[in-house]
Amino acid sequence: MRILVAIRCYVSSERSSSVSPMLKKLDWKKDLKYLYDAPKDKVSEVDVPPMNYLMVNGKGDPNTSQEYREAVEALFSTAYAVKFALKKSGGADYSVMPLEGLWWPDGNTPFVPGNKQGWLWTALIAQPPMVTPQLLQTVLDQVKKKSLPALARLRFESLTEGKSVQILHVGPYSAEGPTIAGLNQYVRESGYQLSGKHHEIYLNAPDRTAAEKLKTIIRQPVRR
Repeated sequence: MRILVAIRCYVSSERSSSVSPMLKKLDWKKDLKYLYDAPKDKVSEVDVPPMNYLMVNGKGDPNTSQEYREAVEALFSTAYAVKFALKKSGGADYSVMPLEGLWWPDGNTPFVPGNKQGWLWTALIAQPPMVTPQLLQTVLDQVKKKSLPALARLRFESLTEGKSVQILHVGPYSAEGPTIAGLNQYVRESGYQLSGKHHEIYLNAPDRTAAEKLKTIIRQPVRR
């Protein structure tokens, strides 16, 4: 569906981070494996609990939008700053979660791949429970020293999706159409209705992964 902006800090800070033997390592990705691991060839149903995220809203084609690139930069800079602030204070260490995206059209029609210029989006990164608004504000006071235009639009917010269906897409973002169509067919045949925004979770970095090996979880909240 789209070409994600290359963000080198996606893994570089993780590689350079060392964990003190006395510091608890929170394996949050493992704890939430049922949300961040999906089969490729069949749709699965999940119940997504309320989760906190760093979020930035925007509009337009992510392939060409400077606004989208700035949003992703602000999100990762802040996410790593929060992680290191918690670690420095003696809290649990953890791996920064992958970039995610909520996508919807400029109107009340269902999301379908198409006119990217008319897309509305929220770029977001999940935050563990120990991250508080107070901690985030302290971190933002430090991050604001960097030149990050989207930082003024960044917010800390809870998202509740509840009952959802999801499937793994392997391959270029531009080839997601059939996967999305299959997911929507499952929704109809199972007696569900769409109840939230089209949600994508990007499991690997596009600047370090061949297009045919990119892994994206496609998620759609539903209701009866």
